[in-house]
Amino acid sequence: MHKSGFVSIIGRPNVGKSTLLNHILKTKLVITSPTAQTTRNTVQGIYSDDEAQIIFLDTPGIHKPQDGLGSFMNATALSSMAGTDVILLIEAANEHIGKGDRFIIERLKREAECPVYLLLNKCDLLSKEEMMKKLTEWNQLYPFKEIIPISALKGINIDDLMNTLKKDLPEGGMIYPEEMITDHPEQFILSEFIREKILYFTHDEVPHDVAIVVEQWIEDEDSIDIMAQIIVDRPSQKGIIIGKQGSLIKKIRQQARKDMKRFSGKKVNLELFVKVEKDWRNKAKYLKEFGYNQDDYS
Repeated sequence: MHKSGFVSIIGRPNVGKSTLLNHILKTKLVITSPTAQTTRNTVQGIYSDDEAQIIFLDTPGIHKPQDGLGSFMNATALSSMAGTDVILLIEAANEHIGKGDRFIIERLKREAECPVYLLLNKCDLLSKEEMMKKLTEWNQLYPFKEIIPISALKGINIDDLMNTLKKDLPEGGMIYPEEMITDHPEQFILSEFIREKILYFTHDEVPHDVAIVVEQWIEDEDSIDIMAQIIVDRPSQKGIIIGKQGSLIKKIRQQARKDMKRFSGKKVNLELFVKVEKDWRNKAKYLKEFGYNQDDYS
């Protein structure tokens, strides 16, 4: 009896949603960083084995939006709860339950029409007594179908999670070819590697003001030639990304190319340019042009 279905992964920023999906797929599909709101679009990751095919929706962290981009991210995350077979709410086990967590719980009470699992991530950071107390606190907030302590980074209890998930999925055949791990275009995945390296090298100086636009993509059997623009909000950010005598943008290009080559299996030639578009995160024209179009997720 083969199972197949859709599973939405939701939660606040930086609780380990993307790390979990990468671990399940055993590949780096989704970029990660210590910076909150790293994931901006809903990324679809496809897991297949002999028993089931599970389509995971990795969503942006649900937060209080400060601009148009933040509103887009929240809308895409919350809309992912509709039409899925299971919802995974990920929370950091070592953090207190706050207003943001209670906001998500209230949305689940109103909108969830399928089983909801609570995954308490970073379980290895708590003692057995601390974990029991945390389980009791969460049990009082919502009637979760399952509560599973996990470590997305170390893989603790991930096999148990997958086996339990399969029981709640409907019977069905493969929705996608077995070898497929995402329905996103390769161009999107590779452009995200550029943004990840900017997050890594610039820390809190630039990240939320950056978008990546692929201007040119030429591909043959052995190589991919990519020309991409890094969009920033202010001229000072352009200087930071370029670095002294072009040193930082060179590092960004070199490190992004490594991940691009690993993912695509091809030689990658990458050219990067930096462009200033003031206040682009609040302008519908630029949000749509840069790939943050709410209509794509409604």
